[in-house]
This record gives sequence, structure tokens and C-alpha cells, in this order.
Amino acid sequence: MRITLKLYATISQHLPAGSVKNTVEIDVDDDASLHDIIDKYNVPRELAHLVLINGVFVCDADRDQGGLLKQDDVLAIWPPVAGG
Repeated sequence: MRITLKLYATISQHLPAGSVKNTVEIDVDDDASLHDIIDKYNVPRELAHLVLINGVFVCDADRDQGGLLKQDDVLAIWPPVAGG
């Protein structure tokens, strides 16, 4: 299936060539977990701090579960925020 992957701030460097404005459309298996995708794009798990599917937060404990993503979903990932 096809989804949109968005990586923000310092982790945007892990997006593949052809990405536009921190966004790329990717193909993933129907049963892919969020950690499968995070690992595929070499995003260190400790930097995948805020993970959202269509704007809804997914806690770390649920990121190994397959089948959370559906066709045309948007997976957005932010690193932890530093500073104040």
C-alpha cells in the first residue's frame, strides 16, 4: 500500500532522494509496523519521539504492532525537542 512519510527537523536527513519539503510517498507492506518503517529509513528509534498517524499519536508500546497503517495514511515523525 502507499502512504505518505513525513520526517521533521534533524531526522529529515533520513528521507530518500526525491523527497519534497520533508515528505515522500512510500510503499509499505499491509502488515508493516511503524518500527519496521522507522528502521527501514534508518531513523534511530530514540529519535522517533513523536509519531503520528493522520495526526493521532502512537505510543512507543504500539509501534511494533502491524496493521495500524491504511492506504493513503500519513505517518509523521518528530525528534525530541531540545532547549527551552
